[in-house]
Amino acid sequence: MSTVVKESSDPASAACPGKHVQTRDRAEMREVLTQAARLAERGQLRLKVPRDECLMQKHRGMHFHFKPEIFIQVRGRTDFHLPREQFSLFPGEMCVLPTGVPHGETIFSDDKGPFRNLVGGFYSSVLSLHLAHEVAPQKPDIEAIDFFESPTLDVLVTLTNTLVQTYHMKAPARDQVLKGLLLSLLGMLQNLVETGVGEMNADMGKVFQVKWLVRDQFSNAELNVKGIAERLQCSPDYLSHLFHRETGEKLIQYIHRVRIEGAIMALETAPLHISEIAYASGFSDPAYFARVFKKHKGESPQEFRARLDARRAEKETQPKTIYYDRDDYTHGQPVDGVEDAGTP
Repeated sequence: MSTVVKESSDPASAACPGKHVQTRDRAEMREVLTQAARLAERGQLRLKVPRDECLMQKHRGMHFHFKPEIFIQVRGRTDFHLPREQFSLFPGEMCVLPTGVPHGETIFSDDKGPFRNLVGGFYSSVLSLHLAHEVAPQKPDIEAIDFFESPTLDVLVTLTNTLVQTYHMKAPARDQVLKGLLLSLLGMLQNLVETGVGEMNADMGKVFQVKWLVRDQFSNAELNVKGIAERLQCSPDYLSHLFHRETGEKLIQYIHRVRIEGAIMALETAPLHISEIAYASGFSDPAYFARVFKKHKGESPQEFRARLDARRAEKETQPKTIYYDRDDYTHGQPVDGVEDAGTP
């Protein structure tokens, strides 16, 4: 199930809901993925993956996401700016940005036409694919976006994360593994585009838009129900009622939950102070962040981190192998004399 959203001429209204699926946009997405898969099959799709550094940190002119993000360059060039590195993406190249990596983008056209790329993101149980164009000088934004529900989204995310990890490995079979992961990932994306037929009703389209906007901009402290409603061109009361009716959750609670998810990820993976995590998660007041966190998790951020550290410090207490007459806590060891077995 999917819906396409077309951008209006006003950059501020990017990603406003459209009424009809645009067949040409779906066809373009399909062609981009097909061409990328062909290049990957021939070993000609150049992959670029930055290191997962400075996770969940706020940097001027940059943003980050809870899940990895995929870029396939179609025309022009995208310059990526990260806290500790910079690189450019050209046509015939694909980039995967790891979870939580802050980044900014500057775009350029080329002699083959205006800038164009395809971007994939993961949001809850939904995959988003959008075609980007130049909305202001050297600034990309969404021209058409498609949402796909998938029961195997966790597999896609795992594939993408494994691809990130493999890219930076130094192993004999690295290139073969990368090729297999790329083909699997691109193939699954192609299948979603091919089979994601049918148009969402307008109400569900708005709900998907809300979830996408919240997960895309959760670190923005100014993100609120009123601003989301203005962007989706409806009243805050209507949007709140619609979201609660369709999901069973109040919109403000959803915003808080998404921000707390980000805070938990930062507590688990990034060596940041609690106040830094609060700001990175979209809370302008660390004390308010602590209250919301405790409401959602039943413990303070400090208690959560302390419990996590204690659990990591615990020794393995579960047996590795269960026998009829004993439990074995070792990883296995050679049987005495086995090396001499069969020796004359």
